[in-house]
Amino acid sequence: MLNHLMVERVLLELKDPSDAKCALGFFHWSTKRRNIEHGIRCYCIAIHILVGARLLNDACALLESLLNKTKESSSRVMVADTLLGCYLVTDSHPIVFDLLIQAYAKLRLTDVAFEVCLYVEKHGFSISLVSFNTLLHVAQKSDQFGLIWDVYEHMIQERTYPNLATLRIMINALCKDGQLQKIVDALDRIMGKWNSSPSVIVNSSLIFRVLEQGKMEESMVVVLLKRLLQKNLIPHSVAYSLIIHARIRLGSLDSGWEMYEEMERRGFQANSFIYTSFIGAYCREGRIEQANVLMQAMEERGLKPYGETFDHLIIGYANLEQLEGCLSACDKMLSIGLIPSCLSFNTMVEKLCAKGHVEQANSRLTLLLDKGFSPSDITYTHLIEGYAKKDEIQEVLKLYYEMEYRSMSPGLSVFTSIIQCLCHCGKLEDADKYLWIMKGQPLTPSVTIYKTLIAGYRQKGYSIRALHLQNEMDSLVIHK
Repeated sequence: MLNHLMVERVLLELKDPSDAKCALGFFHWSTKRRNIEHGIRCYCIAIHILVGARLLNDACALLESLLNKTKESSSRVMVADTLLGCYLVTDSHPIVFDLLIQAYAKLRLTDVAFEVCLYVEKHGFSISLVSFNTLLHVAQKSDQFGLIWDVYEHMIQERTYPNLATLRIMINALCKDGQLQKIVDALDRIMGKWNSSPSVIVNSSLIFRVLEQGKMEESMVVVLLKRLLQKNLIPHSVAYSLIIHARIRLGSLDSGWEMYEEMERRGFQANSFIYTSFIGAYCREGRIEQANVLMQAMEERGLKPYGETFDHLIIGYANLEQLEGCLSACDKMLSIGLIPSCLSFNTMVEKLCAKGHVEQANSRLTLLLDKGFSPSDITYTHLIEGYAKKDEIQEVLKLYYEMEYRSMSPGLSVFTSIIQCLCHCGKLEDADKYLWIMKGQPLTPSVTIYKTLIAGYRQKGYSIRALHLQNEMDSLVIHK
């Protein structure tokens, strides 16, 4: 009676490349004629034999069949582990693991493919650039941008360097993710316009991503950059700028200055990107005067500040509650044709409104809207809260309607401000209307809103409505 053990023995007897076709024929015959349902090990032995004989199409067909059979398995590396286990007894070839990873990728099991890649490498096998490109291509088609960069970073760490096909895939990924222009702008500030090759764009993107995630120590970032330099994948000016930026981002300002001085000694010129990195660091530390000194030095050297440079100053001034400096930086920015980021403008608006200067904040918004600025719901929330504190209900409602016009969804704080303001102005029916609007949205009225309305109705002598709201509030608290 034919069983799995006997099938394995026969296959191993036929492991010589000259017998590979016979091995494949026996594998299929035992399935059809003897109703043997092959296990993973039988599949893997047959695959190894076919790979050893360079019958790669047949090997790929068996791999695909095996992966479809085992894709519900709880162990993502079970097939890889079994292939490793019978690798030596079949005199196979390392390309079998490339075929495995490519097969996973083609089945769109990209996460599993990368996990298997790491597992196989841990056991001493190298993965080819073709396999990495296959994995990157499928991940890019599936919009798996995080995975794409994890794979690419791993490639560089393992000294598997990109070719033109790799770079094309990575550029496409940057385009689809909406990140290409951001990287090109950063490189323009380092190297000047039109000097960025696909290699420089992709590898600079990798470093920026690593820094933004904060998952790598400075020494590892420098090692990554040195590898890219050794292969001429980025120019020295970009490498120096990114190392300085890395040291600053990782909190080592003094170390950043040391690298900057070394950069100048070697004949590389400073650039707007480096100055902006230092200005941002000083602003984050609350050292706004030093940031301003650098801004002046930057302009004296003929280097143009850009949007992010001013954004750092606006946020720096705002955090120190130096509102005149905030407004001055914003006005200077506008005078040279730049507009602040939503984050920096919202930070400024928040501080202005908190200090009672909501009119100045609103007038700046009007000016910016004419220049193409796109406010967020946070912008309107701060302004509504600012006007509500002054009980200027017409301005509050005007901003609320503007939010609706822009298809923004007012949050809890907006409704709280509107209802409190209406209650303070004695317009309880209008306040009730906004409570009703709120209930029609996926927002739960807060206890603060209920208490404001209850107090307003009691003050007016409407005890029945106040009691009804009290009961609603109590049920809300119990439910929570």
